[in-house]
Amino acid sequence: MSKQYRVDGVDCAMCANTIEEEMRRTEGLETAVFNFANGTLSIDPSRYIKAREVLNRVEPGASLRDEEDGGGESVPQGAGFTVFRIGLAALLFAAGLVFSDTLYSMLGGWGLHVLLVPAFLLAGSHVLYGALRNILKGRVFDELFLMSIASLGAIAIGEIHEAVGVMLFYSIGEALQDRAVAGSRRSIREMMKLRPDSARLVQGDGTVIVDPVKVEVGSVIEVRPGETIPLDGTVLDGASFVDTAALTGESVQRRVDSGSEVSAGFVNDDGRLRIRTTRPFGESSAARILSLVEEASGRKSPTEKFITRFARVYTPMVVAIALASALVPPLLTGGPFSPWIYRALVVLVISCPCALVVSIPLGYFAGIGAASRHRILVKGAEVLDALKDLGTLVFDKTGTLTRGEFRLQKIHVAPGFTREELLDYAAAAESHSNHPIARSIREARGDLPASWQTGGYREEKGYGISAEVDGQQILAGSPRLLAREGVEIPSGFGDSAVHVAVGGVYAGSFELGDSIKDEAPGTVQRLRRQGIRRIMMLTGDDESRAAGIAAGTGLDDYRAGLLPEEKVENLERIMADSTGRSTAFVGDGINDAPVIMRADVGIAMGGLGSDAAVEAADLVIMDDRLSRIPEALEIAGRTRRIVWQNILFAAGFKAVFLLFGVLGSLSMGLAVVADVGVALLAVLNSTRVLRYRAGN
Repeated sequence: MSKQYRVDGVDCAMCANTIEEEMRRTEGLETAVFNFANGTLSIDPSRYIKAREVLNRVEPGASLRDEEDGGGESVPQGAGFTVFRIGLAALLFAAGLVFSDTLYSMLGGWGLHVLLVPAFLLAGSHVLYGALRNILKGRVFDELFLMSIASLGAIAIGEIHEAVGVMLFYSIGEALQDRAVAGSRRSIREMMKLRPDSARLVQGDGTVIVDPVKVEVGSVIEVRPGETIPLDGTVLDGASFVDTAALTGESVQRRVDSGSEVSAGFVNDDGRLRIRTTRPFGESSAARILSLVEEASGRKSPTEKFITRFARVYTPMVVAIALASALVPPLLTGGPFSPWIYRALVVLVISCPCALVVSIPLGYFAGIGAASRHRILVKGAEVLDALKDLGTLVFDKTGTLTRGEFRLQKIHVAPGFTREELLDYAAAAESHSNHPIARSIREARGDLPASWQTGGYREEKGYGISAEVDGQQILAGSPRLLAREGVEIPSGFGDSAVHVAVGGVYAGSFELGDSIKDEAPGTVQRLRRQGIRRIMMLTGDDESRAAGIAAGTGLDDYRAGLLPEEKVENLERIMADSTGRSTAFVGDGINDAPVIMRADVGIAMGGLGSDAAVEAADLVIMDDRLSRIPEALEIAGRTRRIVWQNILFAAGFKAVFLLFGVLGSLSMGLAVVADVGVALLAVLNSTRVLRYRAGN
């Protein structure tokens, strides 16, 4: 079992990759996952001490803390000190430039160093120390190495003002980038404010405020108006309306009173509730959702993995280019080395791959966050990539394309009875049953006459109901019930679901069936406009009902009468025909768990209450709305576009500036500004995914 810990003090994507690689080379931490996008490390809790040791060894100053129990350490160098350090360095740098002539006349050639050397150390000592530490550990080609070589090289050729400029601009850019990354993380973490900070535990005649993690199952908590319910439970006392939108997306409030089940994340509206907890905090509905979102961002997409590998090759390559730029031209021409060394230093500054490495995971994590805001839980960046390449979408029927609820379709009335009489007798007989069929008949009838009396009620599983209604013996149920009681069913009524007899005389029957969701036809059309080639249905229902649903929703094809294992076989044949494109299956997540797991992208509808759906699916639709599927495709498409915009923008920009650097048309200060600017723009561009709105 792995657990997520918050990591402070690591705001460099390449550093995060290095930490993850080092941990995976350590015994017991082979499965460690460092999620840079949300600043978390997933490890076995029993390996916490070892993980902290590795973290301190690779990145001194970073800290590992457990948010749930308040453990952990603080980062020794805070934002205030960083601002002071950079501000003082900038002041000394400006003074050195303004008073350069005065200092030269007073102290000679070393006069400028009086102000610029302290400025250089204030702005760049942490960079020099980090580069030296990494070199001693065998990690040479990183951004700290590039900055250090560029600045020290500038000092060596007498350009100390350039060296200070490099470190100062780099430090400013580093601080701005850290702030942008932190802002992105905050935006994503606030996408669903489901995690309550406290619980009001009932003790004796009063209450005490405690951490929800410490509330045991079976305890009684009190939730007052306006407060968020912190744990799943059953209402013991009180009545209120609760806002369930954070979990279900439903805007209509739900009425709860004694005996009602409530979930963590619901907001209590107008009444005081006392609730007996049924699950620990870590297993609550809200905690499961947050866990899914955070774990999802740790699963890297192929694009993200490629960029990480590319950065390892790219950095040594540009160092080789810089070295060639510094040595080859003067050796061939016999000219001075200084101008070419300066150009090589500019190449090193502009070549930092940070913009690529930091923006890609943030882009995918922002996509996962945007999906979560729309009640879509995506279990990893690779799922977004698979959605973008979707070619075939296969639906289950019941509970997916249909409501999963019985509705009265047809009434067949026997001679001697009217439609109204048949409904009256059946609804009265079914008045005490909680069976879905009974509820559908009662809903079709409405309120019964107040003068009717019902007695002698008896319900038998697999048979039906017998009751005395207004002096008449009523049978309502299967053909077996009527046959046992000696009532013959006339021809033409045999296929109905419910048969009714009044006083031993056959009165008629009801056909009940599932109805298509209102949004299903529109969703299918929208999916076609998004480029889905085939939209199909696999169902265990019979041929006639499946054909009606397929025609009513506009599907391309369907397969009916399938057992769960036959659904898997049919899906595999469909996937074999979808060469080059991925296939998704959409089901209710319980009976369809095997086929959901087999699909390239498994999608569970309404899976919040189903452990099978949460475990099996790659994507969970929290509020059971079909329209979320095309929204997920739109978010996946937007995420992919923004990720590739960042890749092309950063790579293209650096290629142009590298050329300018080699040609000597770029100063070192402008190179730093350009490099920092590319990284900041890529980070800000990544967060655009969070602003997605349906239909945009």
